[in-house]
Amino acid sequence: MEAKGYLQEVGAQVSADFVKNRSILSFEEYLSLFFTDPRGQSRNAAQYLRDVMDHYGTEQVPHPTGTIRRFKVFDAPSTEHDGRVAGQEEVQNALYRILGNFVRAGRINKLIMLHGPNGSAKSSLVNALKQGMEDYSRQPQGALYRIAWVFPSEKLIKGSIGFGERPGAKSTEGELTTYAHLDAEDLDLRMPCELRDHPLFAVPPAERKALLEGALKKKGLGNGDGATGDFILSDYVRDGELCAKCRRIYTALLNSYGGDYLKVLRHVQVERFYVSRRYQVGTVTVEPQMSVDAAAQQISADRTQLNLPAALHSTVLFEPHGPLVHANRGLIEYADLLKRPLEAFKYLLGFSETSEVPLEPFVLQLDEVLIASSNEKHLAAFKELPDFASFKGRIELVRVPYLRRYKVEQEIYDAQITATSVGKHVAPHATEVAAMWAVLTRLKKPIPDRYPANVKPLVDQVAPVEKLHLYQEGGVPARLSSSNTKELLKLREEMYEESDAYPNYEGRSGASAREIKTALFNAAQNPDYKCLHALAVLEELHALCKDKSVYEFLLQEVMDGYHDHETFVRVVEGGYLDRVDSEVRDSMGLVSEGQYRELVERYIQSVSHWVRGEKMRNRVTGESEKPDEARMAEVEAIVMPQGEAPPDFRRGLIASIGAHRLDNPDGAMDYPRIFPDMFKRLRDHYFEERKRVLRKNKENVLKYLSEDRNQLSAREQSQVQDTLKTMADRYGYCEFCAKDAILFLMRQRYT
Repeated sequence: MEAKGYLQEVGAQVSADFVKNRSILSFEEYLSLFFTDPRGQSRNAAQYLRDVMDHYGTEQVPHPTGTIRRFKVFDAPSTEHDGRVAGQEEVQNALYRILGNFVRAGRINKLIMLHGPNGSAKSSLVNALKQGMEDYSRQPQGALYRIAWVFPSEKLIKGSIGFGERPGAKSTEGELTTYAHLDAEDLDLRMPCELRDHPLFAVPPAERKALLEGALKKKGLGNGDGATGDFILSDYVRDGELCAKCRRIYTALLNSYGGDYLKVLRHVQVERFYVSRRYQVGTVTVEPQMSVDAAAQQISADRTQLNLPAALHSTVLFEPHGPLVHANRGLIEYADLLKRPLEAFKYLLGFSETSEVPLEPFVLQLDEVLIASSNEKHLAAFKELPDFASFKGRIELVRVPYLRRYKVEQEIYDAQITATSVGKHVAPHATEVAAMWAVLTRLKKPIPDRYPANVKPLVDQVAPVEKLHLYQEGGVPARLSSSNTKELLKLREEMYEESDAYPNYEGRSGASAREIKTALFNAAQNPDYKCLHALAVLEELHALCKDKSVYEFLLQEVMDGYHDHETFVRVVEGGYLDRVDSEVRDSMGLVSEGQYRELVERYIQSVSHWVRGEKMRNRVTGESEKPDEARMAEVEAIVMPQGEAPPDFRRGLIASIGAHRLDNPDGAMDYPRIFPDMFKRLRDHYFEERKRVLRKNKENVLKYLSEDRNQLSAREQSQVQDTLKTMADRYGYCEFCAKDAILFLMRQRYT
């Protein structure tokens, strides 16, 4: 394609997009747009941000408390880059609730303070909202408009150039009705509003209120008071006024035209703007600094403004600037707010309540959501200051703890630790073992005294790794009887929320995701492994545990196994061995999962008839007979916990199936999911009996991956190839990490 043709094609597309997006409007054209969508054009910043969260939708996700609503805006759907927030659904719902309070109050009257340990995703949560705002502002339903003032050249006003022939630009008397669409060469000056004043501010407040209420009623939205409809008009849109500069321009023009309001509106140009983090439009991050976050400078004395029309020559104009100004009609984030000197953010006392900031020449009226972040140490110190009493009523505190579910934690690392980022294959379980160890460092021992007397001993005996699996998948220790299993599952939610009211809550201390990512990147450089291997990660975690001068959480006192971080590495290693062992066994195909499922289904069918006292049909003879006690006892000898009576165990199984049916009335019976421990015991029993065969097969795999491949027969080589293919296809192993994993497994369990 020729350069000229390419540029013409791009130019045509840009022009089409410009027109399609209605980027420049006259005030009359904007008013028509407003009447079409009064709700969308009457939102303040809190309503807009809430609509951003609603725009991307929600879903129900599993949670230790049952299910919880997750907002998809935190999945970063608008960007290809990593920006997804793993977990933190409690924080998402808290933010949505607070925004809802602002909407109902009609104004943003508090600062939202996200507080938690370093690296707990406070900034990531805000960044996800900003990304969502950027994308939403480019959608038709998210269009935002601001006011600007345009002044045509003197020769155009005198009519020496016939641009008045443009459709809609001339009245019936031949006079220009708007200067909004004039070309740049026909304008002497264009003055945008730095505060991005709402276009409706060009309508006087009294008339504006009637305009808003009438438009909303016509669309069936009530009159904006919330009592007669869902939509609530904010104080900002209903009562807000033009900024100081725009007000002086408006007043000067009104005086110049002898009070002719329609002639003043000819100078109003309505421009669509888009939220942008890079260019600080509608969203700004303020880092810890000493200066105040807004200022003003006089522009009418600047020689660059010599083109000011005569009507403005005697008017003193000031132009505001700074983060507060750039973020107006959007969101401002104060990163690590409490690291700043108190005097630098005392203005927030008034601003968070009144949305006004006094400057030397005038008062800024702003419409923006204020979100700050702080770590727990700085917040604790702030609470000790006398000034905290003044701030307390103007701050909404939202706790952002470390994650306590390792599968959710693993999502963070899986997104960022990839073959591209580390330069080599990422072996199975490398990020999983890191996530498990990280979560174990964050768990606190349950407090038995908070629970009824009959379950105190049960709670007191919950080990860290048992609590880890209880939180993640509702897993319970195999050592427990059926009755204790049910009791512990009932306590899952209470245990998860046990320390929420405590200053030293669960998830406040432990390894941060940042520290774990550093360990993973270090492990990727281990020269002993061709992949980023789980074994390299375990070695790195062992090394990390020795550096107690750097990592404060390593200094915690060990309490009944909790905070024993070095032991946690060995615990995670044991879990890793279990997984590798299971995956290698499965890949060898000695017994299919379907055979286990068939055995369990036959057993449960017998138990079901036994519990109901019914006979069942013999599949061989066709006769009706009592359930086979001997066959049930044979299975129970493998799968039943020690010390439990068979009748109690059988009734417990049927009760679990009944509970599953209540929760999943239309779903098929998924026995491996309902009884994972039963399937695990069956697998372990089978392979324990065939350990010799297993050892031989694993030795063959190692020989195949070494120089001794020729020692294997053609049949043995074929079996190994099938095993390796299954390990690759089903679990993601390459030959290098498979060899390392099997070699480690052989040393630890098959010698």
